[in-house]
Amino acid sequence: MLIVISPAKTLDFETPSHVEAYSQPDFLKQSRQLIHQLQDLSPADISSLMNISSKLGELNHQRFMNWKTPFKPSNAKPAALAFRGDVYTGLDADNFDSSDFEFAQQHLRILSGLYGLLKPLDLIQAYRLEMGTKFKNDLGDNLYQFWGEELTNALNKQLKKVGPVLINLASKEYFSAVHPKALGAEVITPVFKDYKNGKYKIISFYAKKARGLLSAFIIKNRISDPEQIKGFDSEGYYFCPEQSTAREWVFLRDEVV
Repeated sequence: MLIVISPAKTLDFETPSHVEAYSQPDFLKQSRQLIHQLQDLSPADISSLMNISSKLGELNHQRFMNWKTPFKPSNAKPAALAFRGDVYTGLDADNFDSSDFEFAQQHLRILSGLYGLLKPLDLIQAYRLEMGTKFKNDLGDNLYQFWGEELTNALNKQLKKVGPVLINLASKEYFSAVHPKALGAEVITPVFKDYKNGKYKIISFYAKKARGLLSAFIIKNRISDPEQIKGFDSEGYYFCPEQSTAREWVFLRDEVV
């Protein structure tokens, strides 16, 4: 069983990593190709491309210009510890021990516009490049065309090792870089709903955190049987069979913890 999640725009490269172990991204050649093209953009170009402020445009221009390999613990940080934001608040990799990371390395993947597909301990340098960015590149008009079948093929390779079930905890923007029909796996997409104003509905902030919470639940409990996911009960969530389908599993919460 394999889990996929999205990255985060918020990064933390100031807090030292609490683990000595690290790995290298599998698609650094492609990342380098993108970086070389991104380095041709001015701060104003970046602001326009990403629809961000001039201050953020300048920041990311500097990130692209400073990006260089080889990646080492002195100039990069493991992805699961570098990304911050709602999903990663729920994942709480800061409190993973070495055995948690060992399991996560086999069963968790992070989709990325720049790095393609990351293992939790893969070293990364600071960047911003969302998968949905319409960045024209050598291979097409956007990043979906750039990555093509690469990410699907990489997922299939790992699925052969861990079992033919993929738990999709990524956003639509990022999972759109994967071709589900070409996956040799059953895809299960958990959905999280909170009770508000008399009905259950998806509330983005809570749903994102819940994706991280479920990822951590699977990792901490070393879950390999998808049926065990239905026992997820972190922060008040519970599985609702009545609202679920074979491929979309709904978890409800009656009161925010």
